[in-house]
Amino acid sequence: MVMEKYSINGTSNTPDINFDLVKGELTISGRSIPENSIEFYNPLFAALDKYLADPNPKNATTLNIQLEYYNSSSSACLLSVFKKLEKFNKGKGSPVTINWIYEENDEDILAAGKNFEGMVDLPFQMISISEN
Repeated sequence: MVMEKYSINGTSNTPDINFDLVKGELTISGRSIPENSIEFYNPLFAALDKYLADPNPKNATTLNIQLEYYNSSSSACLLSVFKKLEKFNKGKGSPVTINWIYEENDEDILAAGKNFEGMVDLPFQMISISEN
């Protein structure tokens, strides 16, 4: 049976991760400061690899990132996700979009998104949301 969804409920140190493999939509939100980022993100990398090996051809792939804070080791893991999607985007020709969602006054998170955008050849949408 093909895995259709992959999700992890976030904690105060780890993000919510929701990956709908049928729709091709991955969302990472919250705070990402796990004690061991590689260990935390490895299952996501495995799910992403499985999806990218046989994506739903009818859908584009969308990655929604809405992090309020993340540490440097999480940053490296995010870059790994972007690199996997970049390679996939070039190889399969399937459209990939990154939605970088940030609170309107959070210049640090906006700058981080622009920094990631400069590191990979993928279309980024910078989406400002109002603070609650």
